[in-house]
Amino acid sequence: MTHILRIDSSIKGAASVSHKLLDRAEDKLTTAHPDADVVTRDLSSGVPAIDGNWIAAVFTPAESRSAAQAEIAAYSDALLAEVRAADILLIGLPVYNFGVPGQLKAWLDHLARKGETFQYTETGPEGLLKGKRAIVAFTSDGTRFGSEVDFASGWVRHMLGFLGITDVQFVHADQMVFDAEATLKAAEAQVDALAA
Repeated sequence: MTHILRIDSSIKGAASVSHKLLDRAEDKLTTAHPDADVVTRDLSSGVPAIDGNWIAAVFTPAESRSAAQAEIAAYSDALLAEVRAADILLIGLPVYNFGVPGQLKAWLDHLARKGETFQYTETGPEGLLKGKRAIVAFTSDGTRFGSEVDFASGWVRHMLGFLGITDVQFVHADQMVFDAEATLKAAEAQVDALAA
């Protein structure tokens, strides 16, 4: 069975372009894999930022955690368990002010845990979430995908690779303000061209 984890992060919800592109990608994948299990995590209402309480909680052995630490760690552990179980990640990446939405960054911050998702070796960091595929739907009003002011796609690719997810494909509906209809049509074609 194929396990798909879908991450929506747009504050526009179902009206967002990234949401629509993920719908299309999910339809393509579930048609090709009818037994697929899809878990959806909507980050639009926010993700708690990591802080000193978070680091104390996740690096305290479970049996030694206070009730407050157990609650913090349980949330973070749930996010990590969803990624570990996934074969394919579908990630919505709307660009806000040239970068990654805060809630998507916070989600990745929760996942970046030494000894859990990466480790340091003599040759540098090694990601531990190997053997997964990620499809990222990059959308923007004005930022061109891959341009010098696109501070989102490269960072997301780097972070996924840091965690061990190196099979990363982007579909992009960028610079929507100039010709939304043609841009969306081109992005939908990119989704349709993805290998299922």
